[in-house]
Amino acid sequence: MTSLTGLRVLDITTSVAGPFATLILGDLGADVIKVERPVSGDDTRRWGPPFWNGESPHFTALNRNKRSVTLDLKDESDASVFGSLVDTADVLIQNLRPGALARNGFGYAACAERNPLLIYCEMTGFGSGGTLSDLPAYDPLMQAFSGLMSMTGDEHGEPARIPVSILDQGTGMWAAIAVLDALRDRERTGVGTHLEVSLLNTALMWQPAQFGNYFADRTVPQRLGSGTIGIYPYAAFPTDDGWLVIAAGNQSLWLALCEVLARPDLAVDPRFIDNPARVAHRNELSDEIAAALAGRTTACWADALTHAGVPCSPIHSLDQVAEHEHVAAIEAFGAIEHPNIEDFRTVKLPMRNNGRYPQLRLPAPLLGEHQPRWLDSTDGFER
Repeated sequence: MTSLTGLRVLDITTSVAGPFATLILGDLGADVIKVERPVSGDDTRRWGPPFWNGESPHFTALNRNKRSVTLDLKDESDASVFGSLVDTADVLIQNLRPGALARNGFGYAACAERNPLLIYCEMTGFGSGGTLSDLPAYDPLMQAFSGLMSMTGDEHGEPARIPVSILDQGTGMWAAIAVLDALRDRERTGVGTHLEVSLLNTALMWQPAQFGNYFADRTVPQRLGSGTIGIYPYAAFPTDDGWLVIAAGNQSLWLALCEVLARPDLAVDPRFIDNPARVAHRNELSDEIAAALAGRTTACWADALTHAGVPCSPIHSLDQVAEHEHVAAIEAFGAIEHPNIEDFRTVKLPMRNNGRYPQLRLPAPLLGEHQPRWLDSTDGFER
């Protein structure tokens, strides 16, 4: 899967959102040049423990298929080199604090004047145009600001952060999609463009049904633990030895669930007769299902429900997922030769083309690993 081979991406990003966007483009074949601060580099190089033979797993997970150079844009010589990189780039992606790159002479207007074909993508926390636009943002802050954190956690407990960088990585996905769209548009117009994505916009887009419900009747979602709005039973339930998520998302699945539970009375109970009724009485139904599941193991119930066609899944720990035979069968993890880490493995991009995942060509680079000896030449960075 090398559709972007020959495309040069200038990566002036750090942490998660930007590196995730450029990881996607790099996996699709683009030549990604990661520009880092001298000495310290990307912040994620120091995120840990754990460290993997001295390397941060955060950094190695997000920065494969890239080359690393170090430049201080406040230094005149380094800024000149950076300018030569801008001149030869197809795409520039940056997630520095709002205005930081422009103050160093490399805002969109200046870069577009140098290179009219350039697709310039800015990634911010709050987006542009509002009173908060100049503020920095991190994933947990935006989970809080956007309302996501008001819906996570137990009904009567504290708010809980979604424990992956869902807004950072989501914004990286939107940036990659926007770049692909802009590349097609450039084929038509012959000029580049200015793209903007933000963590806040991503957070709002992850909640279309929730905002739709609010706009419809001013319903404000509450914390539902493992459940969701508008459907029930669609949550985790305790078994004799663990937890089982059951997703009876329509009436036929609900009736099948009642049969497996040997509780035909639930199917005709007026409180649970249809989905709106079950949603309205979710607490009572939760107690009934939990009582029915008591006394048998998660595996036993999972087998019975799966045989009946009722979607369900045990709640696995990460080690169980890493060693699961099905995960191995779909070849979701891949190996790359790494100079410091023996048997290095990472998660592949979740797409296949004619049965093949995108190629894992390069491990995450060492800081400045690809610094050319002739970096101050006027020829630019070797392709």
